[in-house]
Order: sequence, then C-alpha cells, then structure tokens
Amino acid sequence: MFAWRWTSSPKIRNLDSRGTTIVAFGDSLTAGVGAGPGEDYPARLAALAGVTIVNAGVSGDTTESALARIEQDALAQNPRIVIVGLGGNDFLRRAAIGDTEANLRRIVRQIHGAGAVVVLLGFRFPTIGPSYEAMYEGIASDESCLLVPDLLDGILSDPSMHSDDIHPNGRGYALMAERIAGPLRKVISRADRSR
Repeated sequence: MFAWRWTSSPKIRNLDSRGTTIVAFGDSLTAGVGAGPGEDYPARLAALAGVTIVNAGVSGDTTESALARIEQDALAQNPRIVIVGLGGNDFLRRAAIGDTEANLRRIVRQIHGAGAVVVLLGFRFPTIGPSYEAMYEGIASDESCLLVPDLLDGILSDPSMHSDDIHPNGRGYALMAERIAGPLRKVISRADRSR
C-alpha cells in the first residue's frame, strides 16, 4: 500500500528559488491520457494544493525526447518547482536503463541550473533487470531533489482506477494527485521559509 513519509527533512536544492511557476513536466501520465478534461493529475493537484500548475506533459515522451524540449517547455516558464514524471516510455521501448538514468540526471541538473526545485516522481516497473525504483531513489539522493516513490502503486492493478493497461482514469489520476499533494505542500512551505 502506498505510504509517503517526510523522512528527516531531506536535502532539497534551490528551496530559495526566485522562480514564479510550478511546472509538471512529463509524458502521457502528466498529459492525462485516459481521463477527461480537467481530470489530469496536474489539474487535480493544483486544486488540492491551492496553486497554479503548468501542464507540460507530452504523450509518448521518453527521457531523451523530454530532454530535447526541456528548455522551451519547462525552463522558459521561470519555474520555482518542476515536477518530473518520466521513464515509463523508456521502459516500454526497452531503452537501456543506464541511458534513462543519464537523461533523467541531465534533466534534473538543467532544472537545478535554472534555480528551481525538482520533485521527482518514482515508478516501479516489472523487470528482471536493473530496478527503476532504485534508479529514482539514487537520482533523488544524489541530486538533492524530493522523491515521491512508486506513484502508481495499486492504481494499475485496480480496474476501477485505470483506463487501459498503462494509463489511469480520472479516479486514478485523482489518487496520484493526492499522493503528490502532501509532499508538494511541504516543499512549498519550506521554500517559503527560505525566501
């Protein structure tokens, strides 16, 4: 069962960010494929957290294609916080996990270089090879960003919460938003105190 814990005030880079926007940067899970208008997780999260969130989700994005558009779609928005949700399409296309990790680290470093906080969404994919879950944990620890782990836990295994084999429905996206809301509120609160 999903359980997010704020463990001993993790080190988070750029809490004193002077940016003005929150950007959700990701693939179809960010774009909201499988849900109706306004049911995507960024829209639901914005309502829960009482903030405005720019949805920069592109269906089909891999970490490589996301890296190619990060400047225009995320960094040009003067971000304060960027929520990064990527990796599923890398897994589905059988990209080497080392390449996925390298791309994600470059994405995180570019966001940090622009002065914004990174909230990294973690996913667990069925594999007999290297663990995606451990990859997200390693990136979050090494790069000083906040991890929301195993975001889809229990969602795609529950028929009432998914629209197809890989996408939630409105109910599933609502649960994703609930899981991100607590960590996001805490980051905003800590960031407000750092300004």
